[in-house]
Amino acid sequence: MKLYRLFFVIAIFLLLIGCMDGTQTDVEQDDTGSDTVEEEPADSESKEEDEELAENEKEEKEVQEGERKPETPEEAADEIVLAMDQKDMKKLASYVHPTKGVLFSPYAYVNVDEDKVFTAQEVEGLMDDETIYTWGVFDGKGNPIEMTFADYFDRFIYDEAYVDAEEKSVNERIGQGNTIDNTEDIFPDATVVEYHFSSIDPQYEGMDWRSLRLVLEEENGEWFLVAIIHDEWTI
Repeated sequence: MKLYRLFFVIAIFLLLIGCMDGTQTDVEQDDTGSDTVEEEPADSESKEEDEELAENEKEEKEVQEGERKPETPEEAADEIVLAMDQKDMKKLASYVHPTKGVLFSPYAYVNVDEDKVFTAQEVEGLMDDETIYTWGVFDGKGNPIEMTFADYFDRFIYDEAYVDAEEKSVNERIGQGNTIDNTEDIFPDATVVEYHFSSIDPQYEGMDWRSLRLVLEEENGEWFLVAIIHDEWTI
């Protein structure tokens, strides 16, 4: 009888030890599982950041390759200036307003009766066009501005590297001269993006400032160019 009780006590003791080992294993497993759960949010956040970065890079590439139109007038203007810098007339033409065309003004005052207006199709071939056009009159002298588009481009459009402009503004005039700026009167619904250099040669003490203003209008969710206005110090 005593032997039976001894075996019974030993069995109980072994059973208790087994239960304690099982409980400890469960705790260790829970701890391991808890660590895994804590790591998941960090991995998820990192994945979301990578996906967002990839999407932004994709959109930027699509804009540059012309597969997606810019969403803001400033973004559109930057693409237009880049096209000018590269003399990419096909890309420049793609931004010309489909029904209004694009107007070219050599100075701040827009003269709708005399300033030249070209369609997108015409703009694409202007750089190779040898026609002498009258673009307005020179400030001070009053002589007619008679040039091919290529010459006008170098003098009254991209006369400076505006892609690296010193200043840029949206709907705020930077260059201030004697010529009246009537852009808002002619294009009341437009957005004007200005690229500006306060001075080209220090010896002129700012009297040789230059500005390029791109006038854009929105239509059907896209931004189109309706005017290219050059501005500079005038008498």
